[in-house]
Amino acid sequence: MLPLKEKDKIIIKKMLAAGCCARCVLRFCCISVPAAYRQRRQDTLGQLRAFVEAADDDSRESSAPEENDDSGEPAVKRAKVEVAEEEASVCVLCLGVLQHLSDVPQAVKIADAVTKENYEVDSLVLSISLPAQLCVREHSCWLHVKEQVRAKCGLLGKDDVVQVKEAFKWVMQDLLAKELGGVAVVTKSGLEVSVGFTHPETDADCHFLATSCPDCFKATKNKQSVFTRMAVVKALEKITDAKFVKSTPCPPSRVSSSCTPQDVQCAHVAVFVAGRYNKFCRSLPQTPWLIDGERRMESSVEELIAAPVLAAFRADGFNFSSSGREDVDVRTLGNGKRRGGCAVWRRARPLTPLAPLAGRPFAVELLNPRRNRLSPDHMKKVQQTINESSDKIRVRDLQMVSRDAMSRMKEGEEEKTKSYRALVWTLKSIQPDDITFMDHVKDLALDQKTPLRVLHRRTLAVRRRVIHSMSTVFLDAHHFHLRLKTQAGTYIKEFVHGDFGRTKPNLCQLLHTDTDILELDVESVDVDWPPVLPD
Repeated sequence: MLPLKEKDKIIIKKMLAAGCCARCVLRFCCISVPAAYRQRRQDTLGQLRAFVEAADDDSRESSAPEENDDSGEPAVKRAKVEVAEEEASVCVLCLGVLQHLSDVPQAVKIADAVTKENYEVDSLVLSISLPAQLCVREHSCWLHVKEQVRAKCGLLGKDDVVQVKEAFKWVMQDLLAKELGGVAVVTKSGLEVSVGFTHPETDADCHFLATSCPDCFKATKNKQSVFTRMAVVKALEKITDAKFVKSTPCPPSRVSSSCTPQDVQCAHVAVFVAGRYNKFCRSLPQTPWLIDGERRMESSVEELIAAPVLAAFRADGFNFSSSGREDVDVRTLGNGKRRGGCAVWRRARPLTPLAPLAGRPFAVELLNPRRNRLSPDHMKKVQQTINESSDKIRVRDLQMVSRDAMSRMKEGEEEKTKSYRALVWTLKSIQPDDITFMDHVKDLALDQKTPLRVLHRRTLAVRRRVIHSMSTVFLDAHHFHLRLKTQAGTYIKEFVHGDFGRTKPNLCQLLHTDTDILELDVESVDVDWPPVLPD
């Protein structure tokens, strides 16, 4: 039986007479027992009818005989007729959402949409979008009953009324789980299934609020209508009860049609895959290289990594990010090395936080994945697929990470150190003694104006960067190797050739001759993320 109380009798009578469905009556009786909403509507109606009749019978026994109306029909009989008519009419409050649109056919429709997308999940969150005018009708019905409830048995708080969304979820949970073969409908899950409803017949129900509370309704480019649910709720908080009752019917007017269900939308929260990559090619950009809409390189680091990951998780798309980026002609080596045209990795040794780590940290954000997790063995297979697809890159430590862990990678873009090796050319002939002084330079501060080559995509500014240490290896009269350990974000090429004086000091000034950079390699990106995995 329904957990009804004596105070609920007046609510039941007035709401059924106004044209509300049985489940909306339960909501206004503040019944928050999910099982009460899951039973058949006809059964709920029967129990409501029995409760009202039993209460009226008790009332008749303790009072004078009930008066007839002008037609000679007792009031109790009239109540029975009004209750019976509810089964055929559309609820004036939920507009059919809890009446005709929360049954097995609707559960089948939702389940079919989820099944069609082929998500591999064991739970989902059900989200429901309702027409804004339901807020107006809810407020109207609340005003309709609250005065008599207050007179009979105290207050009926608006916040105590069970929301349509909550009741809809309670009804659909078991039905949907059954259709999906046991997938749980819960309050928190990676997969969100959205169900929306519209009701064109009552769109005008909100319009009077624009006159009463104009500040709540402001047009914006992204809104199809100013009468959003949030704006309507805000207006209802401002308008007085007297003004509301004067502007719109209380109880709400009857309707001839139920809400129209919209297409079911499914979306899984993004999952993140991270690792470190080495790049061995001087003609491979990190991201697709497009100039004036034309592709300049056939592939990129991003595409070589993302394609197998995207396929493994069956995602709609991806976003690629990394701890900094190298130019197309710069290799990223770390503690891997080239031998015989392929990458050979040294056997992993225990790493300290300051030890050089292999390659550049990266992360792939996978959008709306159909699969939300892979086993460690499966991740190793994905990594192997990437490494076998090209000899231009190699990936290691491929693993799933949380969104929060992404901040560790971002720290490396500006706050950590990076090590480089450059092949430098000098215009003036040099001897070993001419460059050895650089081995003793420590914490050299640079002022770098945004380089000309990146000025089209970066803000013009002067950035202070630090070269922590340098070392040199003499090659011949016009060439030497320069190793540098720098603050992340330092432009190495511009330090070497000066960028027309935009970087100060620069290598040209230090050596008193024109210098240029012929080759550049990234030897380490000192960010201890993601965690090193065993080979």
